[in-house]
Amino acid sequence: MTPPLGPSLLHRLPLCVAFGVTDIGPVRRHNEDNFLIDEALGLVMVADGMGGHAGGEVASAGVLEALREYLEAHAGDAAGADMILSDPDATWSDPIMRAVALLHDAIGAANRVLYAQNVAQGCHEGEGMGATLTGFWRPGADEPLTLFHVGDSRLYRQRGGRLDQLTSDQTLYQQAIDAGAIRDLPARNVLLQAMGPSPTVAPEVRTIFAEPGDLLMLCSDGLHGCVPHGDIEAALAAASAAALEAVCRRLIQLAKDCGGRDNITVLLALCEG
Repeated sequence: MTPPLGPSLLHRLPLCVAFGVTDIGPVRRHNEDNFLIDEALGLVMVADGMGGHAGGEVASAGVLEALREYLEAHAGDAAGADMILSDPDATWSDPIMRAVALLHDAIGAANRVLYAQNVAQGCHEGEGMGATLTGFWRPGADEPLTLFHVGDSRLYRQRGGRLDQLTSDQTLYQQAIDAGAIRDLPARNVLLQAMGPSPTVAPEVRTIFAEPGDLLMLCSDGLHGCVPHGDIEAALAAASAAALEAVCRRLIQLAKDCGGRDNITVLLALCEG
């Protein structure tokens, strides 16, 4: 059965528990955000759609489901793993790197699904519906987390009371900041990468090792675009396995209190082992 998108119960994944909430926000008529938690796969991800109600909701839900289906079909491909590991000249000879390679393939496949839908609607390259995509995959308790990211949704980690951003926004604004610009900066929401509008996409994919007590937060720009970093950090200090839902809802309310106008999605995962 396909896991539900949107509001969920507490989920138990390999060595962590997770809870997510998505909210339409105070202004928008439709929610174009979606998230997915798949306990069996150890997969957690958020997508923020674009293209209006018909496009944005379809894009965000579709890209999550397409990626989940690809991983479900290929993650247990033992024959493929044996072939790679038995070839000393294989580029991806390390099992961890195989997970990275598989996620690259899964993201490419999900992007092609969405792009094909745009082409079928008569859209040219760079046009049509699209979505951001950010998440992590932990196929087993002994495995590291494989992070993946396209666009400007974000993945954070709170460890020892300190909140660090683990992804970098793929936006024109962030590109300008990285280049040292300090004035005449572009708008913050102009994406350099998104799932769907182009036939190929260049995701950020890497692995990290989690420690017990690490708190991971996935969110759309409806949260990080308006709530100060310090306020998010302070709210996350109250997180525990029993309080994940309360903290998610507190963060969504903070976004509304700060004048946020966008859809808001927050997903928290607490590492327990």
